[in-house]
Amino acid sequence: MRKRKKPVRKMNRTMRTKLIVLFNVIVLALCGLIGRLMYIEHSSGDKYEKKVLSMQSYDSKTIPYQRGEIVDSSGTVLATSVAVYNVILDCSVMTSKEEYVEPTIDALTKCFSELKREDLEKYASEKKNSKYIVLAKKLPYDEVQPFIEMQDAVDKDGNKVNPNVKGVWFEKEYQRQYPYNSLAASVIGFTSSGNVGTTGLENYYDDVLNGVNGREYGYLNSDSDFEKTVIPAQDGNTLVCSIDANIQSIVEKKIEQWNKKYSDNYYEGAGSLNTAVLVMNPQNGEILAMADYPEFDLNNPRDLSSLYSKKELESMTDEESMDILNGLWQNYCVTATYEPGSVQKPFTVACGLDTGTVTDDMSFLCDGGEQFDRWVSCVNRNGHGMETVRTTLMDSCNDAIMQMTYRIGKENFLQYQSDFGFGQKTGIDLPGEANTSTLVYTADSMKPIDLATNAFGQNYNCTMIQMASGFSSLINGGTYYQPHIVTKITDASGNTVSTIEPKAVKQTVSESTSRQIKDYLYDVVTSGTGGTAKVDGYSMGGKTGTAQKLPRTRRKHLVSFMGFAPYDDPQLVIYCIVDEPNAPDDAHSYFAQNIVREILEEVLPYKNIYPDEKKTGRNKGLDVTGENAQYTGEHNPVARRDSDKKKTETKEEENEPEEEKQE
Repeated sequence: MRKRKKPVRKMNRTMRTKLIVLFNVIVLALCGLIGRLMYIEHSSGDKYEKKVLSMQSYDSKTIPYQRGEIVDSSGTVLATSVAVYNVILDCSVMTSKEEYVEPTIDALTKCFSELKREDLEKYASEKKNSKYIVLAKKLPYDEVQPFIEMQDAVDKDGNKVNPNVKGVWFEKEYQRQYPYNSLAASVIGFTSSGNVGTTGLENYYDDVLNGVNGREYGYLNSDSDFEKTVIPAQDGNTLVCSIDANIQSIVEKKIEQWNKKYSDNYYEGAGSLNTAVLVMNPQNGEILAMADYPEFDLNNPRDLSSLYSKKELESMTDEESMDILNGLWQNYCVTATYEPGSVQKPFTVACGLDTGTVTDDMSFLCDGGEQFDRWVSCVNRNGHGMETVRTTLMDSCNDAIMQMTYRIGKENFLQYQSDFGFGQKTGIDLPGEANTSTLVYTADSMKPIDLATNAFGQNYNCTMIQMASGFSSLINGGTYYQPHIVTKITDASGNTVSTIEPKAVKQTVSESTSRQIKDYLYDVVTSGTGGTAKVDGYSMGGKTGTAQKLPRTRRKHLVSFMGFAPYDDPQLVIYCIVDEPNAPDDAHSYFAQNIVREILEEVLPYKNIYPDEKKTGRNKGLDVTGENAQYTGEHNPVARRDSDKKKTETKEEENEPEEEKQE
């Protein structure tokens, strides 16, 4: 019987076909899987990535920047940021093993006395999975150092002494500190939470002082090896100021002493509503000192306990206390407006000289005042008699100044008022500078009586920084410099980022007019109303001011003195205001003059400005304290005000009440 042959070829073909089909199925399945994965990645990749990362130990934290410092002209640090540390507990790590809990709690309670064991044990039992629990805030390094040393301690073999202390780390941040507390408080300002500048330079240069936070992130493996990536923080820039901490300290000390002396003097209360002093370099516009009183502590700016009793503070509403604080934080030299009084007179005379409408050889008859639609009195209501231009400033004669305005005219007066910067912001690099554009007259609104009273400093408003900047141009040759405080900006490494050069804005008067005004003002101090401000042995010039405040019926005054030294080459301009001195008769610039003299007696030698005149030993200032004040020195006010009988007034710069009310 013949054997049947097997169909080998047919079977091989069938198997090949099946394999091809299987392969194609597998390829299609893989393509489908890949397509599905691509779809998931595209549509839900972030979601699944977070799920995966959440199952791993992953750490990411912010590296804070350090806010830039504020330093004075010699590098003395006025504001800085110091590192402080928050104690953070990662409860999930501490409770990951039972043997970690007790040693970690023991270490925490031992090193940080404010932490309570029962609180930590409660975290361990109720917040096992919490990764971020703040146990303590803003501790200095010396308070966290013992724990760090305990945590990192090793024995002689290099093994950790406390290997079971786990889950505690320290979050670094920076806290703003002011080493000199209240020094230059209204100039420097302070910050609120989040490195936000609130007042002063801290506010004006907020973007310059702030930096950019860095970042540290990476994967923490099972062996606690941290593979990290670090983007470093960019620290803020440093401000170098023209403020001189020593001059600032002298100014603040003298202001405080004066106010303590006159506190509760004539009535119960402070020595004045406000006392402010500004010292600047007239040759470049740099501010050397700027202070007002009362002051506040930059490290605790909301503390009013030094000004009010506990009972008074308890009776205040939140709104009342906030109103007081807002007033306290204001920089009087920049934000307050007022009628300046007779410190205006040199500007009026300069306008006349520069336009040729007034000349040095002119004279004017002072008969006690001028008649407009009503009578406007002079300081001396019986009249000074014949006054030259020089003696007009020496005697502070209102009548002669008013007569000059007939020649000057309102167009010239208003033009020069604008040139000197009145009615305009100076552009000083401080926040809150007052806008006085609506507080001066225009050609359309000014009447003859308005021109007359403006000429001796009533009926318009200015700021201290306006007045001092304009005055500087009067005695430096006629150049108006924009006032400024910051002179240089440096980075965290000390490299100069930018230099702020003095900015000469305009020419206000000619050099010859400037020399003439400077010469007149020298005589005001040596032989006129400004003698109390004279520092024995130094050549000086200046002008006094007494402005009667609105409403005139209150008979309250703002008194002032503007001075410069030395005479030949002025290096300092100083301007002092005392708003409503606490005295039985407050209408005397001697209050301000005394403060100026005492400041300059210390500042001039400190600035290496040497005596250039023979000492006389005569000027000891004036004692004007109390009901029965005794006036001493070479300038003696004789009569008290009696407005009803209109007695002769020989004291400085008394202005007619009611008559000078601005329309």
